Amino acid sequence: MREACSFITKNERETRELARRIARLLDRGAVLALEGDLGAGKTTFAQGMAEELGIEQPVDSPTFTIVKEYEGKLPFYHMDVYRVDSPEEELGLEEYFYGEGICLVEWASRIEPILPEDTLWFHLKVEPNGTRRILITSTHSRAIRLCKELQTT
Repeated sequence: MREACSFITKNERETRELARRIARLLDRGAVLALEGDLGAGKTTFAQGMAEELGIEQPVDSPTFTIVKEYEGKLPFYHMDVYRVDSPEEELGLEEYFYGEGICLVEWASRIEPILPEDTLWFHLKVEPNGTRRILITSTHSRAIRLCKELQTT
C-alpha cells in the first residue's frame, strides 16, 4: 500500500465536501474502502458522496443490512461489513465490486481479500484537536491520479 495524499477536515461539512469532490472524479466501477474508528466520519463521508451522486434519500450506515443500494447519477452501493465474520461468507458482495456503480465499503479490512486490486483506501482518523485526517492509499496508480486531481481543483 502506498500513500498518495492526505487531507485534514475540521468538521462534518468539510468531510462531506471532500467526499463530494472525490465523487466528481470517480469512474464507474470505483470501489472505496473506508477504515477508521467509530465516530471517525465514515458515514458522513458516505453522505457527502451520495449527495454529489444526486441521491435524495437519507444515507445512514447499513450496519444491519450490510448493503444499501441507491440510485442517482450512478448506482451507489453503501456497505458496512462490521458484522461480517470472514470474507468467505457468501454474501454476494463481489457482484457489486465489478458493476457500473460506485461502491463504498465501511470497515473494509474485514473483507480485504475479496476487494478488487484497484480499490481506493481511505483511512479516517480523529486527531487530538478534533479534526479528521483522511489518508488515501492504494496499490494502484488510480489513487495517485485522484490525489493530483484533488490537489489542483
